[in-house]
Order: sequence, then structure tokens, then C-alpha cells
Amino acid sequence: MKRLPLSSLAWPAVGVLGLAVALASCSSNSKTTTTTDSTATTAMNAEQKLARGKYLVTITGCNDCHTPGSLYGAPDMSRMLSGSELGWTGPWGTSYAANITPDPETGIGNYTEDDIVTAIRTGHKKSGAPILPPMPWTDFAAFTDEDAYAVAAYLKSVPAVVHAVPAVLPKGKKAAAALVFPPPPAWDAPKAPPAAAP
Repeated sequence: MKRLPLSSLAWPAVGVLGLAVALASCSSNSKTTTTTDSTATTAMNAEQKLARGKYLVTITGCNDCHTPGSLYGAPDMSRMLSGSELGWTGPWGTSYAANITPDPETGIGNYTEDDIVTAIRTGHKKSGAPILPPMPWTDFAAFTDEDAYAVAAYLKSVPAVVHAVPAVLPKGKKAAAALVFPPPPAWDAPKAPPAAAP
């Protein structure tokens, strides 16, 4: 009987051992993925919900319009989200970014989390009045329930600031300070009414 050198037997053994390690690794990875997936669907605690809401309010640009000074490069965070007196003028008239702090008189203090979620998803205030441009509610309509309620919880948690923004000016009335949007060129002209919330 011919004997094979030890080195010729070692490589197949290494291959079998490598295959066993790879299979074990795949098996443990699938368990890790399952654990990670189930953790992702677990409800956030109150602290995580507020942190998520703060993150979303920050990255979706809420401060850009609703915090005084932001559009001038110097946001006043002591009056964060208290609304702006810089108007947005277009075919709808002139609108102002609302006070979205929890002040009950001039902000959204009388809104529940459900009211806030409905407003940012449908583009309508609690009163039923439409939220005018430039509020990008059509983007926020795509929030998951978890994200929409995190935003609502965060807005309810920020310091209340008393500040009544100017009332909407009808088309043709001149605003003291406003960003002006001319009538849309043909390419951008709406061909249908605004889309309904999904």
C-alpha cells in the first residue's frame, strides 16, 4: 500500500475544517440577524422616542423655517421652533412658519400627539384649515407611525415660547419681509390639484 505524504492529507482536512467554520458562522449570523430584526421592531422607550424625534426634526429641516434667524444663518435656539416673521409669498398669498412649540395660545400646546401626526401627514391644522407652503407635509406624510409619533412627542417636549406669527396675507397684499415665489413657469405649473395624503 502506497503511503501519501502528510502534506497531501492536510489540505483536504483544512478545506473540510474551513467549510465547517463557514457553515457555523452562517448559522450564527442568521441567529444574529433574527435577534437584530426583532430588536428593531421593539417599541422605543420614552427617552429613545424623544431622541428619535429630535433627530428627525433636525434632519428634516424644521428649524430652517420655524426657528427665528435660521434662514439668515444665525438660528436663535433660545427661541427654537417658535415661528418666523419672514413670509413666504406665492400664488397662495403670504404665509409664515408657525410657532410649533407647546405654547397653548400661540403654538401647538392644545394639540395632542395624534393631532400633530394628522397635521404633518395631511397638511391640515387641527381646525381643518390647510397648512400653506412652504410646509413640506407631503414629504412627512411618508413617516412611519413610529417616526411620526416620535416627532410629535419631541415637539410636545420642547420649551414653550410665546410668539404669535403674523396672520396669512391674502394674495395681492404686500408683506413687510418675504421670500417671493413668482407664478410657476409652464414646466412647474400644477397640472392637477395637490396630491392627497397617502
